[in-house]
Amino acid sequence: MLRPEALSHPLTPVLRQVRADSCPERFNFHCHTICSDGSFHPEHLADEALAIGLEHLAVTDHHALAAHGAIASAFEARRRRGEPAPVLWRGVEISCLLEGCLVHVLGLGFAEEHPSLHPYLQGTSVVGPALRAEAVVAAIQAAGGLVLLAHPARYRLPHQRLIAAAADLGFDGAEVWYDYAMRPRWQPTELVCEAIAADLERRGLLMSCGTDTHGLVLHGR
Repeated sequence: MLRPEALSHPLTPVLRQVRADSCPERFNFHCHTICSDGSFHPEHLADEALAIGLEHLAVTDHHALAAHGAIASAFEARRRRGEPAPVLWRGVEISCLLEGCLVHVLGLGFAEEHPSLHPYLQGTSVVGPALRAEAVVAAIQAAGGLVLLAHPARYRLPHQRLIAAAADLGFDGAEVWYDYAMRPRWQPTELVCEAIAADLERRGLLMSCGTDTHGLVLHGR
């Protein structure tokens, strides 16, 4: 079940709307820029999001927040002209150890420049005790963010085991709708994603979606 803080988080009602067809036209909570290992300049990613007509976006560079300001400025400039722009949520992708397996965690909707996250925003993965999943969960939640396990079926351990361990540690949910086949145009991998969705629904946890874009089109990876 969700923490009280997660129940009242402003992003939670949005994530409750996520369905198999939400991405990439309405929601995208996982994508990258040149501020980590992506190809998009932040301004160009903003242009692409506006062209698609996204409603909600989170840019989740690895261990970096540098893209957020430029994208927020581009969206605000669009609104000042009386035109629609996506709601931009602060996001980051952090590496950690869960069940002894190196996984990626999405932190979404957290406070800017919170001290708890400073070790995780230096451009590279941390080492030592701070690499453990419980430490990452505590840091994101202390900053007021939601904690979601990224692409649960991409690791060396089964997604069932990882989701169970994540739930025990207080994760708020996981990325459900994901293109594990990495096709040119994003499309969720039905059987795997549906199994993950059923697991999270049974646990009362949140579901997210994203293209995990590293290239120059937000419709694909």
